[in-house]
Amino acid sequence: MKKYIIFSLLSVTLLLNSCGIYKPVDARKIPNTAEERARKNIEEGRGISINSLVKGRNREFEFSSSNPLWRASLEILDFLPLNTVDYSGGLIITDWYSDNQKQNEYIKITIRFLDNEIKADSLKIIVHQKICTKDNNCSTNLIKSNLSEELNNSILKTAAILDKSPKK
Repeated sequence: MKKYIIFSLLSVTLLLNSCGIYKPVDARKIPNTAEERARKNIEEGRGISINSLVKGRNREFEFSSSNPLWRASLEILDFLPLNTVDYSGGLIITDWYSDNQKQNEYIKITIRFLDNEIKADSLKIIVHQKICTKDNNCSTNLIKSNLSEELNNSILKTAAILDKSPKK
């Protein structure tokens, strides 16, 4: 039993040693000041800069108030209670909503932003319907209706209008 424990410990030690966790560094090749070390790390792609945080990798950063698709979506859905609104993730999810006509039917709308450009495939709109019986047994289904297409068209039209309107 002791042989197995010793063999296991030696194996683990050799495995960890060969992982390269410890890398000896020549102190003469390291910059002296923190600013020089930071600049070297950024040049080697190991650090971040304020410029890379603001611009992102390959696209320009936009605030939500300057994105016409985002503004149009919020304007179109303003009568619904919102559950999740995440600009950085490009997602709007409403809470369950029911109008006064159908007491036991509820809808939930999810909008995913796939692109910032105002075009037909920039949005993915998903509509769920929940139907509850009187004894609170509910069933939820993804509905394929004209509602998602109508929402998409309405958001695109509103976004085009907002995009052409003068910026304040």
